[in-house]
Order: sequence, then C-alpha cells, then structure tokens
Amino acid sequence: MRRLPWVMLLVLVGFLAGLVVTGRMAPGGTADAQQTATPPVTPATARTPRASGDLPDLADVAAKVVPSVVNISVNSARPQDPFFPFFADDDSARSAGSGVIIGTDGSIVTNAHVLGNRPGPVEVILSDRRQRRAEIVGVDPYTDIALLRIKDREITPITWGDSTRLRVADWVMAIGNPYQLSETVTLGIVSAVGRTNAAMSTVADYIQTDAAINPGNSGSALVNRRGELVGINTWIYSESGGYQGIGFAVPSNTVRDVAAQLQEFGTVRRGFINGIQRITAVTGMLARELEVNSTDGALVYRMIRTGDAYVAGIRPGDIIIGFNGRPIVRPEDFEREMLKASIGSVATLQVRRRGGEEFTVKVPVSEASPRR
Repeated sequence: MRRLPWVMLLVLVGFLAGLVVTGRMAPGGTADAQQTATPPVTPATARTPRASGDLPDLADVAAKVVPSVVNISVNSARPQDPFFPFFADDDSARSAGSGVIIGTDGSIVTNAHVLGNRPGPVEVILSDRRQRRAEIVGVDPYTDIALLRIKDREITPITWGDSTRLRVADWVMAIGNPYQLSETVTLGIVSAVGRTNAAMSTVADYIQTDAAINPGNSGSALVNRRGELVGINTWIYSESGGYQGIGFAVPSNTVRDVAAQLQEFGTVRRGFINGIQRITAVTGMLARELEVNSTDGALVYRMIRTGDAYVAGIRPGDIIIGFNGRPIVRPEDFEREMLKASIGSVATLQVRRRGGEEFTVKVPVSEASPRR
C-alpha cells in the first residue's frame, strides 16, 4: 500500500509525456490553439520579384504621354477619310483627328488623311486647352504621314521608341481623341507586326493592335509600357465603323524617318524606275500563256520605249522577280522596293521572260513625282 502513490505518480507522468509527444499539448498554449495556428508570414524581402513583363503604373504612363497628344481640327475640301466621320456640305468639311508633338520647335506628326485633299486652316488644341494655328510643313501620301508646326515653346514632346523592338503580345497604349473625346486612353497588346495593305500603303509595314481605336484616333499615339512612341495610329478594320479590336499603326521608325525628310525637304523623296508605266499580277492564265511555272512577280504591262527600263532591256510581258536581291512575289513588292530605293543609285532587277528564261538588268533609280 505504501508503494501505491508512487505507482500512481509514475502513471500520471507517463500520460502527460504522451500528450507532449503526440502534439496534443505544448508549452505556452492549449491543444486547440496549436491546431488553429496560422503558418508564419514570409518576409517581404523573400517574396518572388515581379516579372519584367508586368505592367507599370498605367496612370504614370498616361500622365507622361497625354501632354504630348493634341487634337487637330481642319476645314478642308471634301476629305477622303475612311477612318473618322465628318460633317460636310457640297464643298467643304470639318474634320477632326489627333496628333503627337515630336519636337521642342513645335513639330507635330499626324496622318495625311486628317488634313483632307485641300486643307484649309489647321487648328491644334493642346492638352491644356490652348489653341494654336498650325502650318503644314509637308505631307507624305505614301505613308499617310504629315508634319505640322505650331509657334509655342511651352510644349512637351513625346519620347521616341524603337518600333523594331516590338514583339507580339507586348503591352501598348493608345492615346488620342476618338469621337472628339479628348485625352482618351485605351490599353491592349501588339497583335502582329509587319502587316501590309496595298490599299492603304505599299511602303509602310503596320503594327496591328487590339487597343481600342475609333474614329478620331487618326494620328494619335501608340506607346509602349515606358511611354515611348512606337507608332502613329492610322486605320482600323471595321464592318461597323467602330472598334472591333483590329487597329493599325505606322511604326515609329518609319514616322521618324518621314518626319525628318519632311522637315528638311518639305516632301519625302521616293525612287522611281523610269520607263515602266504599268505592272500587274501574274495570274494562272497569264502564267500559262507566258509559259512560266510560277505566278510570282510583277508583270510589266506597259512601257515607254525611251525610258531607262526599256533601254536596259526590259520589255512588255517580262516579269520582274527580284529587286536588289529581294524577291518580288506581288506587284506591290516591286512598288515598295522601288519607292524605298535611293535616288541616283542603280537597281539590279531579276527578270523572267516568256518560256522561263531569267536574266538581270541594271536600271538607274530616278526621283518619283510628288503624289497627291
């Protein structure tokens, strides 16, 4: 009987030790508290850093760019403008679009079609609502780019970006004046690059974007995530006349080159092969008639006998399949290479003749007449 208390004490100690081992009881808390305890918080310094492709503060980007985007209003004679609506009588129209300040000297780029066929007074409305009369420095119809200038030094030029660095799915922002709603900002991605459309331009390779672009966005800014100008919004694909997620912008590198030439010469000097009056596509029927195995190339349809191309040896019915080593698949490929060729240079043309004979000729590049 004297040993019984000691036995009971040993049993109690063993029971308590079992609770500790199984986790039902721990120093400093009850069993229920231990079961509901939350895991420790990871220190901020140990968190996964943001990926480089994450969006920056969009409000900061917009605040940086908005002062560089302007509203443009033009009294013009019946502008042929598929991009934005206008109110017109029989003789004239009031058109509206957007523009981007690119220089401290008051230089502004916009679309040529914003100015119309015979533009009258051009008014520019800055982001702070100041209005300025603009002079037209020059127009390049081939890229649909125009350069204006205002007399105002209290302006904010945009920062140029490198459009060749754009990749599909990069974030972009469009800032313009759709439907006269100034300072409208929309967000999207680059849907594609290098898009061509012979009906709009044989020179420009467009950036395609799904950022909302609507009538009135002509000439507005397409910027990257750093607020740098990567394109000038120019046209939309739409069956309704409004936003359908398919917009196109002239790349900033093209715009910058065109603007520099307009600044210096008042026009953009384009190449021309003298003597070739008309080219056309090679259809299957024409290929069979000419006894060639491909429909690639630009078929020379009409020529001037005294022209440089004729003197060099090209004849009607010949098919131009190469220009300075670049393949010519369609007539617009030939026109593109010709217009971009350096004036005064000598172009090497690869030609395919009836029956499949191929040869090369060298033709001087002249200056094209201004296009209206």
